[in-house]
Formats: sequence, C-alpha cells, structure tokens
Amino acid sequence: MATDYDAPRKTEEEAGEEPVAALRTRRHDPQSAVVDEDEAEAADGYELPGAELSTEEVLVRILPAQADEFTCASCFLVRHRSQIALEKDGMLYCVDCRG
Repeated sequence: MATDYDAPRKTEEEAGEEPVAALRTRRHDPQSAVVDEDEAEAADGYELPGAELSTEEVLVRILPAQADEFTCASCFLVRHRSQIALEKDGMLYCVDCRG
C-alpha cells in the first residue's frame, strides 16, 4: 500500500481524540492466548541459571601463565605484565583492581 506523504496529517490533539464507542468495543475484545511458535522455539535454546549442566562436555585447552603474564591478587585474572598497577606485599594487582 502506497503512502501519500503530502496528505494532511492529524495534529496531536486530533490523534489523541478517539470515539468513545471505539474505545469501549476495544476494551471488551478478547486478547489472544496464542503463543508465537518462533518465540517458544527460541526460549528452548536458553539455559537458565542453576540449570543442570553435568551432561555437557566442554573441551578447553588450558595454558599455564606465560613469562610475560601475571595473575592479579584481587580478581585472579591472568593479565599481561603491562597491566600491573601496583605491587603490595609481594602481590601483583592489575590496573582494574588498584585500590
């Protein structure tokens, strides 16, 4: 359907005014209880927090910390040495955890 962009448009006041009879009939319309099948299929793919994952197998290759890396004493993330913010009591802290 083509839209005529040159046609006069309703003002905000006119757009807000709707016949009372139309509002009353719309109020009593039954709402659809049908669920969109695409949404239901999409919901099946989500894992909820606390879900049972003992049957899942994860294959991850774990590498030891490299010579140019350190483990932050606060967040325990392995970071590059350029991210060292401070050293306190022999412990290294990253720039995100300096405090």
